[in-house]
Amino acid sequence: MNGAIKKADILIETLPYIRNFYGKTVVIKYGGSAMLNCELKEKVIKDLLLMRYVGINVVLVHGGGPEISSILKKVGKHSKFINGLRVTDKETMEIAEMVLAGKINKEIVALINKNGGKAVGITGKDGNLAKAKKMVLTNDMSEPTDLGFVGEICEVNPQLLKTLFDDGCIPVIASIAMGEDGETYNINADHMAQELAIALKAEKLVFLTDVEGILEDYNNPDSLLSVLTVKDALEKIKNGGISGGMIPKVEACIKSIKQGVRRTHIIDGRIPHSLLLEIFTDKGIGTMVIE
Repeated sequence: MNGAIKKADILIETLPYIRNFYGKTVVIKYGGSAMLNCELKEKVIKDLLLMRYVGINVVLVHGGGPEISSILKKVGKHSKFINGLRVTDKETMEIAEMVLAGKINKEIVALINKNGGKAVGITGKDGNLAKAKKMVLTNDMSEPTDLGFVGEICEVNPQLLKTLFDDGCIPVIASIAMGEDGETYNINADHMAQELAIALKAEKLVFLTDVEGILEDYNNPDSLLSVLTVKDALEKIKNGGISGGMIPKVEACIKSIKQGVRRTHIIDGRIPHSLLLEIFTDKGIGTMVIE
């Protein structure tokens, strides 16, 4: 009986959070070990279902970098990254679309539906959800760097997602989109999540990663920053304290906060039920980026 009472107390503790988030939108970027480890994957899916059942509009944006790299390796292609972005030629784009929109997207949808949810898998192409343009990076000397078929989102039409919300669905979104030139572009999943969160005026944007969050000292795993300001985040990117694949995530947090998303979080997807810990507890986990 004591065990049952304790469970009831835990449920009651979540009531204020359920009330606060009811009808709100949470955009989640899903990647890393949470996608590759079967046990973690099941827990993430159940977190999503609980969030949906208590009235939260959940959007799941997924990556697929490791699987794309694996397929490229099998066909003899080397993966090259610049500022955390994959250089994408025509053949790489075709493989990326096959892996993201086909294999990974439908696996996630099937897993949600198998567990009693109602998921719909789409890409930025569907319903003109997201339109892209070619991304060109410039270095300190203002010389352009051609990333190939890597795009950036220039327009979002969230109506399709709102229709899916009304039907009780969880949209599962692969990070590709079409440009006005008719070409398909590989979109960094962090950037896709960012633009969707802004367009939906999301309450939260959450990145599931393979690290605890952002560290004050890169070499000290015990130096986790629970809160990081935009100013300090920009400084860390500039001095190398934030690098590689973490750069797009932090940049996405910064832009989202500046354009109206209420909270952005980088959390450790290796922790079971990390989403529930972040959303339904006072302490939360990981790093929250604030203005």
